[in-house]
Amino acid sequence: MAKTIFFDFWGTLVEQGVWSPIKQAGTILHIYLPFPVYVNRLQKAMMTSSFNDLKSAFLALGEELNIDISRQEMDDLIGMWNKSWMLAEPYDDVAKTLQQLQKEYTLVLVANTDSFSVDRVLDKYQLRPYFKKIYLSYQLGKTKSEEGFFDQIMNELGVTIKDCVMVGDSLQSDILPAQKLGMKAILVDRHNRREAEGKITSLTELQGALPW
Repeated sequence: MAKTIFFDFWGTLVEQGVWSPIKQAGTILHIYLPFPVYVNRLQKAMMTSSFNDLKSAFLALGEELNIDISRQEMDDLIGMWNKSWMLAEPYDDVAKTLQQLQKEYTLVLVANTDSFSVDRVLDKYQLRPYFKKIYLSYQLGKTKSEEGFFDQIMNELGVTIKDCVMVGDSLQSDILPAQKLGMKAILVDRHNRREAEGKITSLTELQGALPW
């Protein structure tokens, strides 16, 4: 079977143009839910369906959270969210590392995203050719944390858990969902702030951390 590396997008391959858009959205909307709960509900509302525009996506979030979003809040949300993808840039270690890895492994992108941001950044920086397949949550109708996300992808690719590794920067959205299935997962902690066995701080360390 082909050895397959699943890559997360934000914080793993690409740095967002503003600090934590999800946290900023919570601040703008005065959300006081526990952060993991809030993240799951935001992703469910905004990242499992395709929307015609960001306003519609944020209205879906307001409906999910049972809050009314004012005109000023909506303007702030849309401006901040657009700034995030427009100013986003791949990390310096990405192009060279992916180019090397794709010679030996099957590279697959798996991302929780709305129907605007990741697609535009992939095209802007010509990142699509590095990946055999790209799976975005808004297209699949489910996020990485939801049951069946990885099973659906592995079935389509014809690979098993032992053939796959998940590489991401989020314990909640990347590492734990993969480990729950018994899949090897490697945390990318670029600022070296978290304790995790086998973590890396740069993609240049990834090849040495792979299980094969």
